[in-house]
Amino acid sequence: MDLERAVDRLEAIVDRVEDEEMPVPVREVWAFGDVALGLDPIDRLDVYLTKDVLMESDADAAAAFEDEYGIKGVGTTVRASWAESNPDRVRASDNGYAAPEKCLAAELLAGIDADADGNDADADDAPLHFEVCNASFGDNVTQRLKGALAREAYGEVLDPRGVCLWADGRRDDEALERLRAASFAMPTLPAALSSLGVDDDVADAVANALAAERADQDGSSVRGDMV
Repeated sequence: MDLERAVDRLEAIVDRVEDEEMPVPVREVWAFGDVALGLDPIDRLDVYLTKDVLMESDADAAAAFEDEYGIKGVGTTVRASWAESNPDRVRASDNGYAAPEKCLAAELLAGIDADADGNDADADDAPLHFEVCNASFGDNVTQRLKGALAREAYGEVLDPRGVCLWADGRRDDEALERLRAASFAMPTLPAALSSLGVDDDVADAVANALAAERADQDGSSVRGDMV
């Protein structure tokens, strides 16, 4: 997608997080990867969301939703009020429980994209990738890097070149405009990893692994993580 369209999508995501009820509380919204580099066009739009857990549970809502839709955990893992209003956007993990990261992706993909005639496009075909975690972007970059290097699972590294767009209820419109103008000065991925203490040869291997993984991705995708 072209850069302008990508930033429009980011702005729509920030608008919705700011103004609408989400499946779970969202604390941060970041853009990272190609869009932060100012590439135009970009292959995929990468979005990072820091979520909070629900502090209260609703057993009655959970039982009622499971009886009607066969999905467990509503009212515990995702907000019951959101699920009851948007049952078509509730997504479950393999064990049948409502999956917060999948629900967030479904909610944020819905209605944020349109074709040239203003009609809603197929969200599942949009080249967006969501990373959803309970930890902030910087903390997760560090934790994922440590784990991936220890296992030599280089494709699991999180690209550290990110831009914060919304945090703790406050948006950064200047950051959105700088993304639109491609004015952030970002290093290459190997250089960014080297600044985090990764040896040069390993940094190159990580960059190659991530490039290969991205080449295999198609349509929208989401990854949930816990730190």
